[in-house]
Amino acid sequence: MEIRFPFFLNLDVEYFVYIIFSSSRNRYYVGFSEDPEVRLVKHNSGATTSTRSGRPWILVYQERFSDKTSAMKREKQIENMKSRLYIENLIKNCCKAPPAQNHRR
Repeated sequence: MEIRFPFFLNLDVEYFVYIIFSSSRNRYYVGFSEDPEVRLVKHNSGATTSTRSGRPWILVYQERFSDKTSAMKREKQIENMKSRLYIENLIKNCCKAPPAQNHRR
């Protein structure tokens, strides 16, 4: 028996929590989206009222999730920290390479 999914059900959709930064407002904005790059264009075009005054925004951080619920929960978790230091630590530590190991022979 073959299982068929409705044509509109896309099992390959990923969601992202993203953080953008406005140097003009010196502020961070946390959001979630299926495509952070497209969402950034919308923020910078003024399509989002809450970020319109901070243009231009730059994408400084993103996390990938396999489902919308997890992305939404993570977005709220970051927002509820109410901490610029927490956000800056996320950004600073996101892409660090693991420390080099000494290999002795």
